[in-house]
Amino acid sequence: MLPLALDLEDFHGTERGADLPRKLNTSGAPAPVAAKAGDIAHYAPRCNLALFHQDGPTPSAGLLVLGHLDAGADRLGDATRITIEAAP
Repeated sequence: MLPLALDLEDFHGTERGADLPRKLNTSGAPAPVAAKAGDIAHYAPRCNLALFHQDGPTPSAGLLVLGHLDAGADRLGDATRITIEAAP
């Protein structure tokens, strides 16, 4: 799906998220963990991508942490759009 540009919306004051254009294959994914500020995650039940600017409360079924962004919580909390590209 890369490159991918997404418009982000607030979700529960802890994350900014956007729907993905199609579902990701989650077979063989690790067990869910509680997201931390800076994590980028895929929430499979809603087929969306989330950027956490605050720690998540507990592990959530279907939430798969994909990686971590090196950006401050303020910057992530105010983000309205993200573009994700494959590494060269």
